[in-house]
Amino acid sequence: MKQLWKVGELAKLTGLTIRTLRFYDQISLFSPSAHSDSGHRLYSEADLSRLQQILSLKELGLSLDEVKSVLTGEHFSPLEIVSLQMARLKENIQIQQNLLSELSYVSNLMQLKQPVTVDDFTTLLDMMKKSHEKFIIERRMTWERRLDLLGDLVDGHSDDAN
Repeated sequence: MKQLWKVGELAKLTGLTIRTLRFYDQISLFSPSAHSDSGHRLYSEADLSRLQQILSLKELGLSLDEVKSVLTGEHFSPLEIVSLQMARLKENIQIQQNLLSELSYVSNLMQLKQPVTVDDFTTLLDMMKKSHEKFIIERRMTWERRLDLLGDLVDGHSDDAN
């Protein structure tokens, strides 16, 4: 007999929230292959495989729109996906290298007891902001997932929720 999972079971299995799975369904990124007689979403092994692809592409840093384009074969080839991820990593490395250079410059000024100007601090703060921008976005997404999970618990969703 073919294995089928209800949305709550799939959420537990994958570590995603029910709300995330419902959102993916709403935007037509990931929909169940069947519904029970009572209307519950039912996910198959093929659905689980597609979800694994989605999560892998997200892990590469693709947006949900980019993931959707990849899975529908609209815009990205595997080479383009790898190239996109490489470009993002190079950009992050460059931001970190610039921050390191500016920190070294300010540190040297301080060690030599030279004045550190307002412009020096402004430049440093701007680079720190750029450096932490991605971290802040990732932290916000983590908290949103936690709030979604808490919301699922508060809303009283059970494992067999639609």
